[in-house]
Amino acid sequence: MENQENYQMPRIGDMAPDFEAVTTNGMIKFSEYNKGSWVILFSHPADFTPVCTTEMSAFALEEENFKKMNTRLMGLSIDSIHSHIAWVNNVKKNMGILMKFPIIADIDMKVAKLYGMLQPGESETAAVRAVYFIDPDGKIRLIMYYPLNVGRNMDEIYRVLQGLQISDEHKVALPLNWKPGDKVIVPPPKTVAEMEEREKSDYEMVDFYLAKKEL
Repeated sequence: MENQENYQMPRIGDMAPDFEAVTTNGMIKFSEYNKGSWVILFSHPADFTPVCTTEMSAFALEEENFKKMNTRLMGLSIDSIHSHIAWVNNVKKNMGILMKFPIIADIDMKVAKLYGMLQPGESETAAVRAVYFIDPDGKIRLIMYYPLNVGRNMDEIYRVLQGLQISDEHKVALPLNWKPGDKVIVPPPKTVAEMEEREKSDYEMVDFYLAKKEL
């Protein structure tokens, strides 16, 4: 029972659990960091590991582009702040890339347990590669999980972030393999009158319940 509580995983639609933590940018309260912007919160198994280094440096290179999408980044691993700083310095020296976004020093596993980043079947002491997309209202909108030995896909992270933002703005849904510029799905009609009106529209009609349009 204790393990179930420790490793409880938040769900899509839940409010993101709030916390205060020491990070490479100082002490941060998550709800304040999240206020008014999207946040991509992502965990990695450990500092000074090869897959994690490729991922974290990629996030660092893309940070300005995420900012243009009103999105802030925040990393986490179960390492000390001293390990984090040494790793940031190592990547800067060896790759010329500076990780400016905060990385949580979660040595007591408090945040990892709060977010279900520890999955005992994979590891008791290292966080899996979890990615949480949290909207400006503090709600978890999408969750990705990867095992320790498979890196994430930055194109997919961008795609789903853009999809969430476009869906919110235009009140539409997105079809299989959607990417920016593709047609989107309009909500199905709720009345016969709406159905008949749709048949007169310039939508791409697959059927009355499945219609696409350009944005």
